[in-house]
Amino acid sequence: MEMKKFVAGLSVSVMAMGALAACGGGSDSDSSSSESGSKKPSKIVVWEDTDKAETTKAAAKAFEKKEGVKVEVKEVKMTDQQKKVALDGPAGKGPDIMLLPHDQIGTVVDQGLIAELKDGEKALEPFIDTAKSAVTFDGKVYGYPKAIETPILLFNKDELKEAPASMDDLYKLSTEKKKDGKYGFLALWDNFYFAHGPIGGYGGYVFKDNGGKLDPADIGLNNKGAVEGMDYIGKWYKEGLFPKGLIGGGGGQAMDQLFGDKKAAAVMNGPWAVAGYKDKGINLGASELPKLPNGEPIKTFVGVKTYAISAYSENAEWAEKFLASLTGKDNAKAMFEKYNEIPPVTELQEDAAIKDNEVAAAVFAQAKNGVPMPNIAEMGQVWEPMAAALQLVATNKQDAQKSADDAVKQIKQQIEANNQ
Repeated sequence: MEMKKFVAGLSVSVMAMGALAACGGGSDSDSSSSESGSKKPSKIVVWEDTDKAETTKAAAKAFEKKEGVKVEVKEVKMTDQQKKVALDGPAGKGPDIMLLPHDQIGTVVDQGLIAELKDGEKALEPFIDTAKSAVTFDGKVYGYPKAIETPILLFNKDELKEAPASMDDLYKLSTEKKKDGKYGFLALWDNFYFAHGPIGGYGGYVFKDNGGKLDPADIGLNNKGAVEGMDYIGKWYKEGLFPKGLIGGGGGQAMDQLFGDKKAAAVMNGPWAVAGYKDKGINLGASELPKLPNGEPIKTFVGVKTYAISAYSENAEWAEKFLASLTGKDNAKAMFEKYNEIPPVTELQEDAAIKDNEVAAAVFAQAKNGVPMPNIAEMGQVWEPMAAALQLVATNKQDAQKSADDAVKQIKQQIEANNQ
């Protein structure tokens, strides 16, 4: 997934209104019923991401054979699904099941587009804690986790035989490489998606998590830890360990080029970058990110692709039953093997297919240290102020405390204005 997909883009402000319309299989049903008494629908409809539907279709066929319910799988680009459900749902043309990035959950709940799972706590039992938290909004569960993504350490094994144990080790390597005009480690730390790692590791946070409920009134991006994290970020730029070309919109391309040209030993990037690096001939290694100088892990943002039930579906019980099967161990493993989608299923951590894949194992390990990207709508007000603050720090134009204070002030003002 490209980095831009992680940036919370507030979608259409359409509030779905009116009576629930029949969705997917419509209102037709046979006389068979589930254990709880709900009638079997003629079919349920699943919107799967484009070019990633083969394993879902196989799971659908198995479900139909076992349960006698047809599952129709349609390919719709994940980033388009929210808008389409807002339009198609009220007309009865939408799906029973849609796919979305977890950080959009709060927005689509507010728009009335997805439904709470009936037995959410039980549904989430197979998944790792980070994924459980990601699909929980306001204390309620709204989806089944499909796959996780988070930045990890990617390194050139011809430069580093093994992953460094600490960021101090990478810092020392970087100072040595600088003498030869090269780089030990590169990261896009003027981009808040990546910068949250050290900021969170030092004790900063976006919104306070109160038992599964995020409090947008409690912002921890200018607390003592957040400022320490921004100071640490600034150190890498001030000492010339990151090139000036890494700052701004072209930073990602510059970093990829330096790593691809073997002028950098390691980078902080996600699994989406792996194929491109391998195509450039890098002898690629992967691991969780090293610990910060304070001994704490880098707390990266974790993204979770999530299956959710449309609020317009009349077949919610059967849709949930299919999703429990689709995201179960066997189908989740099949998705990983076919599409390299890393499943957040606890039991698969020890599966050879995951364990023996350096990137997948690294994502699993890093996800345990990470935090889910906030899934409330207020997150949309955070990106730009924090980007501005980080660029001031990276260019040494303003100190970390002032930059953080200004950013939090702006975030609060924007949230207040947006809520009026």
